[in-house]
Amino acid sequence: MESALRTIESWPVPSAAAAVVRADGSLAGTYGRTDHPYELASVTKPLAAYAALVAIEEGAIELDEPAGPEGSTVRHLLSHTSGLAFDEHRVMAPPGDRRLYSNAGFEVLGDHIAKATDIPFETYLRDAVLGPLGMTGTRLAGSPAKDGVSTADDLARFAAELQAPRLLAPVTVREATTVVHPGLKGVLPGYGHQAPNDWGLGFEIRDGKSPHWTGGSSSARTFGHFGQAGTFLWVDPDAGAACVVLTDRAFGPWAVEAWPPFTDAVLAAL
Repeated sequence: MESALRTIESWPVPSAAAAVVRADGSLAGTYGRTDHPYELASVTKPLAAYAALVAIEEGAIELDEPAGPEGSTVRHLLSHTSGLAFDEHRVMAPPGDRRLYSNAGFEVLGDHIAKATDIPFETYLRDAVLGPLGMTGTRLAGSPAKDGVSTADDLARFAAELQAPRLLAPVTVREATTVVHPGLKGVLPGYGHQAPNDWGLGFEIRDGKSPHWTGGSSSARTFGHFGQAGTFLWVDPDAGAACVVLTDRAFGPWAVEAWPPFTDAVLAAL
């Protein structure tokens, strides 16, 4: 695993940190300063989604209750099918009609949870997810769509939780990582139109997407998220492992080129 992780040294990034986590929660390997905080960009979304799922299990909200534009629900917001635009609180399509990746949708979701619980969303996230998992180096500095800051150490704890849930019932995590509204087309930011553009509840699902930010050997069941801050987190249930990579260079052609062979190397080393 060490040699696979050391391929990061060839990346054109000022710094990076990584961790590979087995299904039993043990570390298969790490790279860089795993306690160094990095901006997460959209890797914030899985954390926010997990807090929403806790709120659902606690009974504070319901998955199919109204939230967002007319006809939209919490389920629609989590699966990017509410019809809201990417970065504007503007309706672009009827709920459930298209997969419109939406930061605005996650901001509406955060507001919805805050109103339902009478707790600021960043506080709810800390109390429901970050604190119980010991993610002391993680914070939400604004939008629940994109303003998280975390460390590889902390996201390794989250990756372990995704593979062996303690905060949620396993059936809830399975539902969150199963396609919602199958068959919908949409744009995967940075990778163009995908048909279908499969998504779960806050988690992107690999399926047969091409091109994609995971590896050619990644299983169709792989789920996770990447961020425009040059960050990603994937879980491959078939491989029995997860991987977190954080960098301080914005996503771009370098990542499109570097990430898939890196993931393939990690999977081959397991």
